[in-house]
Amino acid sequence: MTAYRVLGISLLLALVFLAVVIVSLLSGAVSIPFADALRGIFLGWMPGESPLTAAQRDIVFSIRLPRALFAGIVGASLAVAGAVFQALLRNPLADPYVLGVSGGSAVGAMLGIVAGAASLSVGVPLFAFAGGVLTILPLVGIARKGSDLRSETLLLSGVIVNAFLSAVILFLLSVASRAELRNAMFWLMGDLSAAGLREAAAGGLVFAAGFVVLYADARPLNLVAMGEETARQLGVELEGLKLRMLLAASLVTAAAVSVSGIIGFVGLMVPHMMRLVFGADHRLHLPACALFGASFLAAADTLARTAVAPSELPVGVVTALCGAPYFIYLLRRRDL
Repeated sequence: MTAYRVLGISLLLALVFLAVVIVSLLSGAVSIPFADALRGIFLGWMPGESPLTAAQRDIVFSIRLPRALFAGIVGASLAVAGAVFQALLRNPLADPYVLGVSGGSAVGAMLGIVAGAASLSVGVPLFAFAGGVLTILPLVGIARKGSDLRSETLLLSGVIVNAFLSAVILFLLSVASRAELRNAMFWLMGDLSAAGLREAAAGGLVFAAGFVVLYADARPLNLVAMGEETARQLGVELEGLKLRMLLAASLVTAAAVSVSGIIGFVGLMVPHMMRLVFGADHRLHLPACALFGASFLAAADTLARTAVAPSELPVGVVTALCGAPYFIYLLRRRDL
C-alpha cells in the first residue's frame, strides 16, 4: 500500500463529498436558481459578486452548509466506527447500531438531559460516551471465552442489549413532558435539523482526535482482522490494542449520537462497500470509510429534507430503508 494510492483515492472521495455538499446546498424547499446558487457559493465572499439575496445567503450559508458539513462528520464517525468493530470482531455484520453502542450512547445522552447536563457544553456528549462504553465493554466480556472473542455471541448479545436499551428509552420518553416527546422521538430516529457551525466544529474535533488514534493502529488492525492468533504471534499486544480501539470507536460514535440521535446502518454498509471496492488494508480503508460515509449521510440527509418538502423525514428513516435490505443481503451471502 503506497502513500500515493491512499492520497489519490482520498482526494477522489473528497471530491465526491464536495459534489454532494454542493448538491445539498442547491436542494431544498426554497428554490434557488442553479447558476445564481453556484455563483453565490464560489463568489459570494467577494463584495458585490454574489447574485443571491440576503435571505438566500442565510439559507445557503447559515442553514444548508452547516447541516451538510455536520451530516458529513456524523457519517464519517459512524462509518469509521463500523470499520473498526468489523475488523476487531472479524464480522461484516458488526456496526455501532447492531452492537448497541448507538443505543447506549442515546440512553446516556437522554439521562444527561434529564440530569441537567445540557447546561454544560460537553455534558451531554460525556454522558453519551459513558453510555456507549458501558454498553460495549460488558458485551465484549460476555462474548469472550478465554482469549477468544466470539463474534456471533457478541452480535446476539448486541441484539438483546438493544432490546433492553429500547425499553429504557421508552421509559424515559414516557416520563418526559408532552412538549418534549415529539422532539425526542424525532431525534431518536436521526435528526440533523439542529445542526450549526458550532456543532459541526465540535463534532469535527472529536472525530479528528478519534481518527488519529484509530489510524495510528491501522497496521496492527490489519493483523487482527486476519486472526487474533496470527496477530499475537507477530507481536501485536492485543488487549491494549482492543481496549484503545474500542474506546476510540465508542468516543466518535457517542459524539455523533449525542447530537444527531440514532442513525442506523451507516457503519454497516459503508465499510463493506469500501472493502469490496478498495480492499481491506486499513491504511486506505479507514480514510475511504470516513470520506464515503460523509458523502453517504450528507446525500441521505438531502433526500430526507427534500423528499416530502416542506416537511422532512428523519434521516434515520432513509438510512434504514437502505440498510435493512443490505443487512439481509449480507446474511444471505454464502461466505458468512
